[in-house]
Amino acid sequence: MNVTSATDTTSSTSSTSSTSTTSSNSVDYNTFLQLLIAEMKNQDPTNPMDTSQYMSQFAQLSTVEQATLTNSKLDSLLSSQALTQADGLIGHNVSFTDSTGATFTGKIASVSINSDGSVATLEDGTKVAVGPGLTLS
Repeated sequence: MNVTSATDTTSSTSSTSSTSTTSSNSVDYNTFLQLLIAEMKNQDPTNPMDTSQYMSQFAQLSTVEQATLTNSKLDSLLSSQALTQADGLIGHNVSFTDSTGATFTGKIASVSINSDGSVATLEDGTKVAVGPGLTLS
């Protein structure tokens, strides 16, 4: 829900206002950790706010850290799997139909892995995206 000022008279001002509000409300992992650690540093250790809240904050910190570590391990696992699949494609014959309807056949010489996916290069230099519509033999 977007709330604008009662004095706003133009729609461009209200859209600018809602955009800045949205960007300031997002908190990333590092900002969350900085806020949590700053709060813990500034507490009186002899009189913390509440034991259950204090332990809850430690649990949140641990949960966020473990989730981040899990994501990085999953990323490396996916990269490893993509390399294994790419290695298995080299030397296979492939056939595919491009967007114009022309059919191509050739032997895969190399495979590159980009952020968009895998791209196979045939022996004749033709590049084809590895995905639906590709037939290996």
